[in-house]
Amino acid sequence: MAVVKPFCCIRPRSDLADRIAALPYDVYNREEALEEVKREPMSFLKIDRAETQFGPEVDTYDPKVYQKARATLQKMIEDGYFLRDCDECYFIYELTMDGRSQTGIAACSSIDDYVNGVIKKHENTRADKEEDRIRHVDACSAQTGPIFLAYRSDERINQIVKWKKREEPIYDFVSPDGVGHRVWRICERRLVEGLREAFADLDRIYIADGHHRAASAVKVGLMRRETHPDFNGTEEFNYFLSVLFPDDQLMILDYNRVVKDLNGLSTPEFLLKVKEKFELEEVGATPCRPSCKGEIGMYLDKSWYKLTVKRELRSEHPVDGLDVSILQRELLQPVLGIQDPKTDKRIDFVGGIRGLKELEKRVAADCQVAFAMYPTSIGELFAVADAGLLMPPKSTWFEPKLRSGLFIHQI
Repeated sequence: MAVVKPFCCIRPRSDLADRIAALPYDVYNREEALEEVKREPMSFLKIDRAETQFGPEVDTYDPKVYQKARATLQKMIEDGYFLRDCDECYFIYELTMDGRSQTGIAACSSIDDYVNGVIKKHENTRADKEEDRIRHVDACSAQTGPIFLAYRSDERINQIVKWKKREEPIYDFVSPDGVGHRVWRICERRLVEGLREAFADLDRIYIADGHHRAASAVKVGLMRRETHPDFNGTEEFNYFLSVLFPDDQLMILDYNRVVKDLNGLSTPEFLLKVKEKFELEEVGATPCRPSCKGEIGMYLDKSWYKLTVKRELRSEHPVDGLDVSILQRELLQPVLGIQDPKTDKRIDFVGGIRGLKELEKRVAADCQVAFAMYPTSIGELFAVADAGLLMPPKSTWFEPKLRSGLFIHQI
């Protein structure tokens, strides 16, 4: 049984939502974040990445950076840029990109569900990446970036969303990257209880994106429990900010690979190695986008190839059968010498949002071969998580990205 509850939200004034809403903190490096805050001084990045308010001599992880984040958030609330809801509500959050929409529910999810496995994971997290957000959430006493969760579509939730979306949204804007954002507030008691009960009937929810943010939020909650041993479970630190989407509305983009060199092989030698594991067809100058699972596009020496995985190499195993796993197991590791794609500097990853032309640019600039992958499906993600297994690194790329600053959960 999942606990997904409404909450008293801190959120932007309707006339400022488009200026405050920001892409997730980890989309930018420090220089990019600084440029974005210069472009839009109201951007929530000045809270999520408070080092943008200091010179380069101040380390990104200096304690005063986190205190600046807290002070900036408090001042923006005091100055009236944010509103504080008095009632516990759910929010409908619709994102539209390239004419395609997906609609989720902004709410608070239980840290106990995370700990006990009702909320299922498919990635490991790194302690160093967690530490930054732990310090940020703890200093701000607020969760500012929602975790992207998914669940198997439920008709009761769908009907409530459909009914509520007949009303005017409280936010309706298009961000600079062309993504449309619309938000509705659900405070009617019967709808709130309907959503609460529908989520309670779900026996599993999945982290789609934001594993480090989720782990950090949960650890802050557990820390607060230690300092409040008399907690009863109703305190806000027992929950973390999330947006939950039905699986049938989500689209995962390809996550492609580029490799610096051919591991000492000539092009003809490398192609012979490829033919041992894949059916190989030269396509030419036209970019080769895989059309189905088991196909991989390859760009080498200004030419595209279509690779089709040989039948005997395919697998029904949730992880071993993924295209990214097959490529790593059969080609990247034994032929190109990429032993650990998480740490090997000879491989890089390119999100599908950048398109196949980006792969050609990388090969022209600093790599020798590129691989265009068929996207991992949401069903494959669920299967891996249900089996208690882990996805290979860089298996999924979700678009559009949720915006930070539209919903703040104070703990």
